[in-house]
Amino acid sequence: MVQNADGQPVRIGVVGLGTIGSGVVRLLVDSADHIGRAAGRPIEVAAAVVRDAHKPRDLPLPAARISTDIRTVSRDPTITLAALLVGGLEPARSMMVELLEQGKDVVTANKALLAEHGPELFDLARRLGRSIAFEAAVAGGIPIVAAIGECLAANRIESIRGILNGTSNFILTRMEEDGSTYAEALAQAQARGYAEADPSMDVDGTDATQKLAILTHLAFGAWVPWKEIPRTGIDTVDIDLIRYAGELGYRIRLVALARRADGRLALRVAPALVRAGTPLAETRGAYNAVSIVGDAVGRMFFHGLGAGQMPTASAVVADIIDTVVGRAAITFRTTGVLSADTPTARLAGVDAMERHFLRILVTDRPGVLARITGILGDHGISIASVIQHDPIDAGGSAAGGRPGVPLVIMTHQARSSAVRAALDAIDASDVVHGRSACLGVLDE
Repeated sequence: MVQNADGQPVRIGVVGLGTIGSGVVRLLVDSADHIGRAAGRPIEVAAAVVRDAHKPRDLPLPAARISTDIRTVSRDPTITLAALLVGGLEPARSMMVELLEQGKDVVTANKALLAEHGPELFDLARRLGRSIAFEAAVAGGIPIVAAIGECLAANRIESIRGILNGTSNFILTRMEEDGSTYAEALAQAQARGYAEADPSMDVDGTDATQKLAILTHLAFGAWVPWKEIPRTGIDTVDIDLIRYAGELGYRIRLVALARRADGRLALRVAPALVRAGTPLAETRGAYNAVSIVGDAVGRMFFHGLGAGQMPTASAVVADIIDTVVGRAAITFRTTGVLSADTPTARLAGVDAMERHFLRILVTDRPGVLARITGILGDHGISIASVIQHDPIDAGGSAAGGRPGVPLVIMTHQARSSAVRAALDAIDASDVVHGRSACLGVLDE
């Protein structure tokens, strides 16, 4: 907990003045009066640490307070709290260790660091009597960490379902609403600052998976190495998949799922069909959404911006305020923050019982449909509907422009393992062009 005399400014350090760090400084300066009232005393940015101190920055922070040495924050006894706002694993991990060992409480937005080294760092902070606050690491401006750790503390969480990556959601929304190709929508996301020059962690599902690992830790009291969570990104979703889903009354979203399953945890991140009109389907643009089911409260839904400078900065500053007033220290001690010796969670397989949406490109000749449906039937998969679309020539958009006739099949409830086995057999046949698409269907 930050120690300071009442009314005296709390001096903090900001490590990293990139997009989020710059937003935090602006918010602390521009809303100083409001934030000071909320914290019970003024909050002053005493020092900032960056990689390049000479880089031009349009920030309300004197150049004399900016350095490249972490020790200007960690070794300053008047600085009691640090906002660690650099990404990646190193030097972020070493910086956090240095800050904790030098007696600083830490606020961070680095989900990759916590998903990889969370128990170790939480253990260290606990031993040193320090706190780590990380609301901004999970869902941008949505206060989901506080909701799970505090507001829903009386509940046994049964499941989490959410859209946890604003960049992917923005891309899918632009494809759906404007008819943009994946490449065009990605370029728009980069132009608006939602996607990095290298967007791979957003579009391949890594970012959402790391966030799901953190939420799972909080909600289920179990540690899950994020690399063990099955994940599929949106980079294989094309405009025709989105159009076909829309014709059936669905939208495609990158959905993170976690639920209890026979004493284990079932987890995945993957594109899925969600029924139009449901909250997840209506989550558009760079917004995030999280649906939580608790045994006492039932289903709750949280919605807000999940990408962009100021929504994330808002969550960081909220954590700074909570640390200054002492709430973060109490929360850190009592809301299931795990230690390094916590056993890894037992994971269930990904053999979900659900409906499936299939897009298969087939040769346009008699008897092909009977062959496809026959293979599905041989694997015990019942078909709810089949739609045959117009043939695609070599310049078509589906599946990278491969020729063929698109068969769009919606199954009844079926085991994912059975569907995968059936598709392997279908794709191996001489009437199918390339790899078929398969997405789960979420009707609730």
